[in-house]
Amino acid sequence: MEFINYYKILEIDRNASVDDIKKAYRKMARKYHPDLNPNDKEAENKFKQVNEANEVLSDPEKRKKYDQYGKDWKHAEEFERGGQRQSRPRGQQSSRAYSGQFTQEDFSDFFSSMFGGDASGGFQSSGREGVKYKGADYKAELHLKLSDVYQTHKQTLTVNGKNIRLTIQAGVEDGQTIKIKGYGGDGVNRGPKGDLYISFVIKNDTDFVREGNDLHAKVNVDLYTAVLGGEITVPTMDGKVKLKLKPGTQNDTKVRLKGKGFPVYKEEGKFGNLYVTYQVEIPKELSEKEMDLFTQLSKLRNHGNN
Repeated sequence: MEFINYYKILEIDRNASVDDIKKAYRKMARKYHPDLNPNDKEAENKFKQVNEANEVLSDPEKRKKYDQYGKDWKHAEEFERGGQRQSRPRGQQSSRAYSGQFTQEDFSDFFSSMFGGDASGGFQSSGREGVKYKGADYKAELHLKLSDVYQTHKQTLTVNGKNIRLTIQAGVEDGQTIKIKGYGGDGVNRGPKGDLYISFVIKNDTDFVREGNDLHAKVNVDLYTAVLGGEITVPTMDGKVKLKLKPGTQNDTKVRLKGKGFPVYKEEGKFGNLYVTYQVEIPKELSEKEMDLFTQLSKLRNHGNN
């Protein structure tokens, strides 16, 4: 039979206050509560340990005895014989936080050795009957296309057989998570319902690259327009726009189209920018006449530089 560190079970230190113990117990009990972890034997055992730790540390007399004897628990009986045995009214049921019944087998041999009694009569009620616990939180993924989240729209999501009508705000990002309050599991002892956390998985179905609220695009420009200048048509998320190129536009020239990027999340009417990079195309498979003309142009340019 090994010593059990109740402080470690509740994840608190030995100087923890009464409030610290209460907070730690509520946190750990909710985490491992059988009603929130159905058919999970490990969670059930953890829950029993948490309750046992709380039975000791929340009771001033039990805590005093535990702190005094601790690892020397085998000598606790001598302490009892010394006339300092704590009073344990019989017939009072162990305070517990769920509808299941605790029996002697639910408590460790270490506990029984130190504090004696049985599970139904050895504990004093400390006001924990009927503690309300928030229900379990649910998590779900919603798969969308980039073009879907360019505008605010509604979606219906089915979670645990329930249809939830959601408003998806324009500008939501891939991996972003939102909380829908009260759409999780039912609470325990009339506690509040848990929450639903929805993570967005957004697939890019466009030719744009998104970086935050900005978009990036590459646009092909034929050699003649790049050299002579002219007008080209560039696609954006909400239609096409015409841009004028100056004569002698270089390859990889980047221009900014202000306000033509992606909508800013929850800021209606505000958009990022679209950055367009020109990719100048070199003509292939030139005819003899075209080759002659380019040769003449080359000679003219070289002659002009001499």
